[in-house]
Amino acid sequence: MNLQFSAPDEAFRSDARKWLTDQLNGPFSIVRGRGGPGDEHELFNERSEWERALGEAGWIGIGWPEEFGGRGLSLAQQVIFYEEYARAHGPGRVGIVGEGLLGPTVIAYGSDEQKKNFLPGILSGTEIWCQGYSEPNAGSDLANVATRAELVTNPDGRQEWSISGQKVWTSLAHWADWCFVLCRTDRDAPKHRGLSYLLVPMRQPNIEIRPIMQITATSEFNEVFFDDARTPADCIVGAVNDGWKVAMGTLAFERGASTLGQQLEFENELNAILATVRENGRQDEPILRQSLAKAWIDLRVMRFNALRSMTALEGGEITPLTSVHKLFWANLHRRLGELAVEVLGPDGEIANGGPYDLSSAQRLFLYTRADTIYGGSNQIQRNIIGERALGLPKEPQP
Repeated sequence: MNLQFSAPDEAFRSDARKWLTDQLNGPFSIVRGRGGPGDEHELFNERSEWERALGEAGWIGIGWPEEFGGRGLSLAQQVIFYEEYARAHGPGRVGIVGEGLLGPTVIAYGSDEQKKNFLPGILSGTEIWCQGYSEPNAGSDLANVATRAELVTNPDGRQEWSISGQKVWTSLAHWADWCFVLCRTDRDAPKHRGLSYLLVPMRQPNIEIRPIMQITATSEFNEVFFDDARTPADCIVGAVNDGWKVAMGTLAFERGASTLGQQLEFENELNAILATVRENGRQDEPILRQSLAKAWIDLRVMRFNALRSMTALEGGEITPLTSVHKLFWANLHRRLGELAVEVLGPDGEIANGGPYDLSSAQRLFLYTRADTIYGGSNQIQRNIIGERALGLPKEPQP
């Protein structure tokens, strides 16, 4: 990919930078830089207002086709926006699952009625989505999903899906209005088949949400229990028992233009680490300097990996490059968390206050323990690279 920005692109950058700077230095200064790793629980109401402001100004769905309410911007301009968002220290997005995953999935696989019903709420920043994929026995092995759904007929003659089962590690579930749920609708079919992709309202009595306390002492993730939860029969994306294809499409959208913004967010974290080093006078320590130099180099490599992956995705091709990219940035971010605490010296082991008041460096260290697990664990990424890219024999099954 050749990101040589044109004059119109640079004009767009100027507009995006001005709007973001004006808002985050003005009415939304309270959320600037908040909602990152280990901080996702903070200022939810204020970040929800920020989401609605983004929607009102047309900054949500900027890459979606215009016919579906987006702006139809080029990939280069999408990259520019995410870069400027990171440079402006934009807060963690409460609507990211809807915009980045569910919206593109509905555009690609959904019915006209679904596009009409679900896309406007995402674009306006008024409806929050969560992802119902992982289960206690179906994390990296997504095809092992056991949550089941069956069509039932109500006394009034209407058909609905009845959903029963458990999902886990569900980000934002305690705030979400809707969840896209991968369910088993044919228990006799092979495990990659017999799955369906349902859109389920979260605010109903037959859904129980239990926050999971993390080592950061926060609860971004949740367990979600479905006990005869209901959703209308037409709230299925794609065909019945064809949910695996739709689910894989959703995962492909996860590797979009925002990955370059992610690289700049990591760079912001490195800059904070460098500021700490200068403050405590450790900038001349040879081993620490080498670790800092490696982090800087790794961030450049991460950018090039993201560009390669997006080049493939722009051509409609899902390749092992996405696994290479995920494997690289997950380990990079984990090392960055370790470096953040290392530069603090002994102070890195002491909380700011009671009962568990952590610094941003400590939250980063604890949160990034999970980077090599979520979104496809390191082991799964290595299997994909080995089997699909290098042609190695498949890992033996137990």
